[in-house]
Amino acid sequence: MKKPQGFTVHDIARLAGVSAMTVSRTLNHPEKVSPAVLARVREVVARTGFVPNGMARGLRSSKARLVAAVLPTLVGPVFQETIRALNEALDEQGYQLMIGQSGYDASREDALLDAIIRRRPDGIVLTGIMHSPEGRRQLLASGIPVVETWDLTPTPIDMLVGFSHERIGQSVCHFLYSRGYRHPALISADDERARRRIEGFQGMSRTLGLDAAPTHLVPAPTTLGSGRAGLAAVLGAHPQTDAVFCSSDMLALGVLIEAQARGLAVPRQLGVVGLGDLDLAASLQPALTTVRIDGTRIGRTAAQYIVERAEGRSVSEPIVDIGFEIIERASA
Repeated sequence: MKKPQGFTVHDIARLAGVSAMTVSRTLNHPEKVSPAVLARVREVVARTGFVPNGMARGLRSSKARLVAAVLPTLVGPVFQETIRALNEALDEQGYQLMIGQSGYDASREDALLDAIIRRRPDGIVLTGIMHSPEGRRQLLASGIPVVETWDLTPTPIDMLVGFSHERIGQSVCHFLYSRGYRHPALISADDERARRRIEGFQGMSRTLGLDAAPTHLVPAPTTLGSGRAGLAAVLGAHPQTDAVFCSSDMLALGVLIEAQARGLAVPRQLGVVGLGDLDLAASLQPALTTVRIDGTRIGRTAAQYIVERAEGRSVSEPIVDIGFEIIERASA
């Protein structure tokens, strides 16, 4: 018997007593063949260890059945829900997911996109909106379906599933004000999306008649340690601070630990709000008030849009604002 890599579709067809076309249909669209044929072909495939040539199949059909997702970081947990949902939804449709890490630098993202486009995936999912003129030009020229996520703009490259960071900042500021806090501060990552949350927060502060909120920036991706150090820096310069909005739940966890170490009562002396609603948020003591983003909806909608376009169908609503929710718990 041949080695597994030596078997061809024609070999499988001969052993199963069917045509090569039937083998191809069985492997790619099992719902289109009879149960008897499906069982026979699968038995031969299992017995021979045959592995279909996905590259060749992709070339013949002009489809790689591959979708690329670009993330700024693989370390931060905030995007995990979106990627898990994206991967599951694509897998259900017979597509594979490839993940690339761009960092928070535009030139690095452009280089990664160039490498991805050369591989001609069926779709590209971006985290955030594309700001680089060169990256935008590349994507538009490629003709590959693109879904931008975790952000909002009236001028997406192609399709978009996200929410407004400015409105998150405004809403959190108003929430803290409604709870009686008058001297809020921000501890935030220094990336573009976080900066727009800061702008929204500061704008609402002015509307409410508050002083500009002190802002302490930390490198992205954020960590528990940078949360602790951030609160120490904020309180050192602005001891009247009575609330903190953090750009991630990990930062907020660090703030809670530092507050406890300093003997500050949360939420009476210091209100704390995070972003992301990680699994740990509800289990902290006190439980963390945070901004909930429906990452599952983002991932599944992005997958649906990519598959629709890859299969030649149009998308009726290419821009979707999924919004957000402030989950009120004991920390604020």
